[in-house]
Amino acid sequence: MESMQKLLNIMKALRDPETGCPWDIEQNFASIAPYTIEEAYEVVDAIERGDMSDLRSELGDLLLQVVFHSEMAAEQQLFGFSDVADAIAEKLTRRHPHVFAGEGAGTADDQHKAWEEHKKAERAQKGLKEQGALAGLTISLPALTLAAKTSKKAAAVGFDWENPAQVIGKIQEEIAEVQEAVEMQDQAHIAEEVGDLLLAVTNLARHLKVDPEQALRQANRKFIGRFEMLEQSLRGSGDDWSDLTLEQLEERWQAVKRDG
Repeated sequence: MESMQKLLNIMKALRDPETGCPWDIEQNFASIAPYTIEEAYEVVDAIERGDMSDLRSELGDLLLQVVFHSEMAAEQQLFGFSDVADAIAEKLTRRHPHVFAGEGAGTADDQHKAWEEHKKAERAQKGLKEQGALAGLTISLPALTLAAKTSKKAAAVGFDWENPAQVIGKIQEEIAEVQEAVEMQDQAHIAEEVGDLLLAVTNLARHLKVDPEQALRQANRKFIGRFEMLEQSLRGSGDDWSDLTLEQLEERWQAVKRDG
């Protein structure tokens, strides 16, 4: 594709040791990695805001990250962009025999199980030892996302509650343990119990078929919007934060929620 080749040529020019951009030249895999993560989140943000124009732009920024890493790898004669594209194309074809090899499709759940079986077979073919149920987790994921993936994998082998009501009971148990830790004034214990509480809430989200990361992002966005409206309310009335009691601020907050 002409546009793709144009982007690859631009990246190569930026990395040229003699005529390229000094900043781009001095980058490496580790220094670029944080930008890769940031661009992925900006794609998600554009999707959640429903801004398709911004999504197009952010997808371009994310694609640049793939091109950047591929160019650095090519310079070290490790692999190039075409190798990356070929590898994912081959993997998708291999793991979707119901699409490309005429096998029965089944349900979405059937395909998820088949996907995991394909991954297991690929590991065996490479001579890798059989791994546990939690193998392959990316520990550097955001903690909430990692918690959701961990509990999902554990549930896949039967280590799970039977229904949401049981998870709610677990949450209530964890809240009691947080309260106990607070009474003991043991900060390390408090942090541990709060972590257990968050993990239990993540499990409840899974049982209710809610993505906890997405739900929390939406809650954050809602809170930010309402907080900004509260600030506007204060400016409009000529009040300062210190002029109002907590009860009065709560009244303003409830008014913002009703209006919002």
